[in-house]
Amino acid sequence: MSKQFAVFGDLFEEAIRAGLTAIQTQHPGFYYQEAARYAIARKQLCRGLCPAELKYPASDPLAEADKMEYYGQRPWRQGHQSLEAPSVQKEREGIQALQYRECQVDHSWLVIPLLSSAIAQFKKYKSPRMKRYLVVQMGEEYYHAKDYSKALALLGRVTWEYRSERWWSILTNILQLSLRCAYLVMSFEEYVTVSIELMGRYAQVPREEKIRIQMNLHKIFQDEVPEPEHGCEHDSVEKGRALWTTISAGGKSRSPIVVEMNSITAFVECKACFTADSFLCESPVTVKLGLHSFAPMPIRFSQLSVRFSNEAYNQFGIVVDENAVDDPIESTSYLKPGQTLWHTFQFIVEQDDVDCNLSIAGVDLVLGSLEGCCATLRWTDGGGDAIVHPFATQVHRKKVALNADFSVVSWDVLPSNYSTHISPREANLDVQLLQKGPALVNEFYLMTVSITNTEVAQISNVRTSISVVTAVADAVATAQPNTFLYEDIDLPCSQLISMPLLEELKPNQKVDNVAYVRCVDSGARLMCIQVSYQIPIDISGKMSMCNCMKEITSSIEVCEPFNITVSLTNMKFEKIEKVQLGEAFLSRMEVKCLSPWPVALQGSSLNLAKLVKFADEESLSQLTDGMNAILLYTCTSVNRWFTTSGVQHANRTPVSSGCYAALENKMRFVTRGKNLLFFVTVITAPLSRVPNQIIAIFNTFKQI
Repeated sequence: MSKQFAVFGDLFEEAIRAGLTAIQTQHPGFYYQEAARYAIARKQLCRGLCPAELKYPASDPLAEADKMEYYGQRPWRQGHQSLEAPSVQKEREGIQALQYRECQVDHSWLVIPLLSSAIAQFKKYKSPRMKRYLVVQMGEEYYHAKDYSKALALLGRVTWEYRSERWWSILTNILQLSLRCAYLVMSFEEYVTVSIELMGRYAQVPREEKIRIQMNLHKIFQDEVPEPEHGCEHDSVEKGRALWTTISAGGKSRSPIVVEMNSITAFVECKACFTADSFLCESPVTVKLGLHSFAPMPIRFSQLSVRFSNEAYNQFGIVVDENAVDDPIESTSYLKPGQTLWHTFQFIVEQDDVDCNLSIAGVDLVLGSLEGCCATLRWTDGGGDAIVHPFATQVHRKKVALNADFSVVSWDVLPSNYSTHISPREANLDVQLLQKGPALVNEFYLMTVSITNTEVAQISNVRTSISVVTAVADAVATAQPNTFLYEDIDLPCSQLISMPLLEELKPNQKVDNVAYVRCVDSGARLMCIQVSYQIPIDISGKMSMCNCMKEITSSIEVCEPFNITVSLTNMKFEKIEKVQLGEAFLSRMEVKCLSPWPVALQGSSLNLAKLVKFADEESLSQLTDGMNAILLYTCTSVNRWFTTSGVQHANRTPVSSGCYAALENKMRFVTRGKNLLFFVTVITAPLSRVPNQIIAIFNTFKQI
């Protein structure tokens, strides 16, 4: 039957190559699996029906077996048609010969290729659980075939899936078989890892078996040979014991190993957490670490160490067992079954880590002697039992306070807080941005940063910076690239300026720094002022320099100084929409003051386009009164008229008549003692050409 299923599986696979469609529930893998199942049944029947001490008969009743016409014919019955045997002696010898020949067959090597073909098919058609099931069967067959290394490798590939899906009974059977393989091939690392997991609370083995495993683990750390595992063949046990004896005597087993605890369900669990979500840099950081043992007997560890994201703090998280083995009561590293051992670590953070996150990178627990054979149990982050309770820990984390007494809290509901924030010390400075707003467009607006030391001690290395953050318009913050900061009017502009360094500032002492801001358009500006300094503080009896920073924001309103409106009229002061070529027209400029302070207009001019010219030979500014500027108050306005005309132009495209500019020596005004510049573009009007133009020239006359 096994051969028939295997042949049908081959035919099915050839048909698929020829174009037949297979699905997840109908593919050659099922037939290879059935072939392997019948091969396993054949092996079991052989073990039950064929005694191992059989000998092949001297008469050789199977000598002509290869010459039979049909499969299954018995050579000693050739030519005999009756159901009764022609000779009872020959029948007995023939059956004995068949049993002997069947005992010589290694059935495992018949099963393994079939299972391999089935695994490939189930993997191809995406059936992961069936694939894992067949991998376990293949590992068992390799074990029966005495290829223990391959069996150990195959079983190790599927333990994670059964562990994560909580198939504890299946996982326990796999681990027991893996432990036998690890013993027989003397795989020190695998033997320790599997033993640690079989001693755990989820391994479904009797307590006596866990005690035996723990005793073997203790012997390994003492460089002794462990007792053989149950169920191993005698000859294999002797070879395995010889390997353990040789390597233990040669000292090779003293090489330390690392066991990744986050991938197994071990007999010891670890939970480490910070006692707060954030710590001030002036207070010590506190870490609590608990170890809970599920082993059947007490166990000791040699060293416990906590690793942090900043390796400089690793020295503060080390516990070394320095007590004698005969004095377990006074030991701080003695774990009793079902009890939790707590450790508390405290340290002061460095100033470089202020305003940064600090996390627990891992926990290392050393079993065995540091000078001899040892194993390091390593947890990443703060440990925990994430494989078994991925959601329960998060649920209970909100219910248990981080600063609670963990000794009275159930182990399974303890919080997990692997990261904390190092908050800077609160700065006791009075920082103000003094201003008299609003600012005007293009004005070098003066800002004064006032700093008063309200600390109880003298501060040093005071650094002040000013930057433009955002502008606020309709409750929406937007970037403002049209804003420039100046340390002085004569210096280049920048988006961030730094004030001169102040080496020291005594208590209650006040200092002022000035800066200028210039905005090329109106709107609100949000200024950010940052002041950083150092102050000596006492941390746990030790004086240390602490970095502090004060940050404030202040809004500045920017408005237009003028509102200029432009209109075009003919010489009769009638409004026009287009300009005739060669005909004079008037440009009226109305300047309305929007500044909250008086503005003195010192002069103005009109820069004409190429196709427009002044009708008069010269154009004098009407916004000045001789040598004195015209003073404008809020909401007052002045008008200026220009007489211009259009020159000849080939097409009729609209042409701007000019730019009424507040450039230097164009339109100049003074407010609050500062010279400002302003400009505006004049209205654009189309030019038209008339075929004939009549100009009437009259002599000047007078009648009285």
